[in-house]
Amino acid sequence: MRNVLLLLSDASVRLVGILGLTQILAWGTTFYLPAVLAAPIAQDSGWPLSAVVAGLSWGFLVAGVCAPRAGRLIDRFGGRPVLASSSLLLATGLSLMGAAPNITVYFFAWTVLGLAMAGGLYDAAFSTLGRLFGEDSRTAMTGVTLLGGFASTVAWPAITALEVWLGWRGTCLVLAGVHLTVGLPLYLLVIPREAQRSVTDEPMLPADRHPATVTATAQARLIFVLVAVLFTLQSSVMSSVSVLLLDTLAQLGFAASVALAVGMMIGPSQVAARLLELSVLGKLHPTWSARGAVFLFFLGLALLIPAHPVLAFIAMALYGAGNGLITIVRGTLPLALFGSHGYGTRMGLLARPMLIAQAIAPLGMAMVLSEFGPVMLISTLTALAFMAFLVTWRLPLSA
Repeated sequence: MRNVLLLLSDASVRLVGILGLTQILAWGTTFYLPAVLAAPIAQDSGWPLSAVVAGLSWGFLVAGVCAPRAGRLIDRFGGRPVLASSSLLLATGLSLMGAAPNITVYFFAWTVLGLAMAGGLYDAAFSTLGRLFGEDSRTAMTGVTLLGGFASTVAWPAITALEVWLGWRGTCLVLAGVHLTVGLPLYLLVIPREAQRSVTDEPMLPADRHPATVTATAQARLIFVLVAVLFTLQSSVMSSVSVLLLDTLAQLGFAASVALAVGMMIGPSQVAARLLELSVLGKLHPTWSARGAVFLFFLGLALLIPAHPVLAFIAMALYGAGNGLITIVRGTLPLALFGSHGYGTRMGLLARPMLIAQAIAPLGMAMVLSEFGPVMLISTLTALAFMAFLVTWRLPLSA
């Protein structure tokens, strides 16, 4: 983290710190929320547990549909109003969830939370940094992901304690209050206000680097599709592992305590890999970082297939490192390949299939686990990771 402080100005350090903190809030109260509250909600309300968990999938679908619009708004107005609006939407959605009298209102709450996720997760934060710092935003993006990687570490124990003390409804209302009293003011105070831009506000660039030319060529469109495929495959694998890892390890014969310890390797490995990105890998072109990240992803999943406890610890360390790096690549690769103009719009377009994949993939992979067993599930995920690795070798090393 010290490297971030050395490479950024005081104002930039504050911005990175605030965005890292608000990413913890955003991820902790959306993606990581059902892991703690799904069972209490189902037990108290009588709603099916599967329906309660499906709320998150619905939220990701909504986010995927709305993400391109959020990116265009950031390109036009800057990140400040979009991120601030996401805090308001998160507070509204959590309040609706806490007061939901039936499953219909519960899903409406996730609809609002989906709108918030479209404008408040990593893609929106990266778009904001890309607009502010242009092609020099790589260090800032790494700093944000380094802090945001602690979302589950902070959110799970905090939400668990609140649920024991206040119940799930009270917990949702408290979390809504946190967004209003912490997240919203931080966005408004720290993120700079920017002048509105129009489509004519393009920098004067050589013809072969002009945004209109870069995005209009067939080669550029192919590269954009390849980047979208890469990140969609990665999101499919990541979301499936996040949801199904413990059940998969249990079916492979791992004791519950061992399975939990194996899963806990992911978080520290993500942080370690992001620190490595700051100190060493930041000198590499993001295409090389993508190749390395996805290879670690692939190798980690492959090492799970033998179902050996020692290999499983190594596997999740490698997988976590790859996952930590690919999160940074999501922001740096499009910037390196396509430039900063229209960056928010591109990030929104890339986020759409990724978010939809995060909604659908765990459901499909759960069916694979149920029907064909854990080895087939791991083999399928390994194959998807290998496909992503092959895609990275079709990406260029320059814009």
